[in-house]
Amino acid sequence: MVDIVDSATRSRMMSGIRGRNTKPEILIRSLLHRQGFRFRLDVRDLPGRPDIVLPRYRAVVLVHGCFWHGHDCRLFKWPQTRPEFWRDKIGRNRTNDHKVRHALLAGGWRVAVVWECALRGANRDIEGVLQRLVEWLRSEEPEFEERG
Repeated sequence: MVDIVDSATRSRMMSGIRGRNTKPEILIRSLLHRQGFRFRLDVRDLPGRPDIVLPRYRAVVLVHGCFWHGHDCRLFKWPQTRPEFWRDKIGRNRTNDHKVRHALLAGGWRVAVVWECALRGANRDIEGVLQRLVEWLRSEEPEFEERG
């Protein structure tokens, strides 16, 4: 299948995608802050530089985009152009996510993963996501995952 836009346009579109301060990440930060949670961002000395670090709870929140992290959901579709490149790229991302999660857990951190699909779409339940995340933060459970 051929891309529907020319390569210059695709390049411009892809260069606009950022790894920090994404809409889902900003939404989670805003919701947690409104609930009274205080956190740190861009903590370079933790594996994977987690999106949100809550030292008081010894917890981190990773906000994953469904495409970039290869989530098996309605938002993820394999690109038709350069399929080998994308399978390698997304495969490396998945492997890295697994290593980071295990390194954080081994370091005594609790790890939450919130997927983009839990925050987007007509059937989203953002308040429910927030409630479950807050309950997890106040618990002693080592891991939490919110999917759409």
